[in-house]
Amino acid sequence: MSRLVRYLSHPQVQIDPEIPIQNWSLSKLGQSRVAALAKSGALAGTTKVISSAETKALETARPLAVALGCEVEVRARMHENDRSATGFLPPAEFEEVADAFFANPEQSVRGWETAAAAQTRIVAEVEQCQAEHAAGDLLFVGHGAVGTLLYCHLSGLAISRAYDQGPGGGGCYFEYDAEQRVPHACWRPLEQLITG
Repeated sequence: MSRLVRYLSHPQVQIDPEIPIQNWSLSKLGQSRVAALAKSGALAGTTKVISSAETKALETARPLAVALGCEVEVRARMHENDRSATGFLPPAEFEEVADAFFANPEQSVRGWETAAAAQTRIVAEVEQCQAEHAAGDLLFVGHGAVGTLLYCHLSGLAISRAYDQGPGGGGCYFEYDAEQRVPHACWRPLEQLITG
């Protein structure tokens, strides 16, 4: 019987330039989207939830794990691409730097972790977790940029922002068969999980 692996990015956050990005919490909208997914039963069959240690990811993972009756395993190396060199950037400036991050994967843009290094890190974490998880579907809860880098790797695609989850604040997923390891489709809003 095939097992599904899903990668879910956290949904909308409460942006606060005074708080380190990794400590941002979900916004009310983000919380309501997670609650709807938890209540829907769409993740039935999932036996383990693995999350980044960032607050917004944990606030996504924990309600889902509670609804599923399973544990959350926290993996610190599943964090978003390291942007600590710049910290918070105004939205327009952030988009410019993010474009450069994806366009030049071997180069550090303004001190950020390179896309190539972030891809190597997230792929290694996911592969290790899959190797340790023998039964049932698996849910990873993380972030948009490293999720896109994982998607590119699994799909055999060069790193490109063309495969990013797009505007809207996150809360998207992709899934693949645990054995074949090729995504069925690119990012889709989590609501498509609920509606089928």
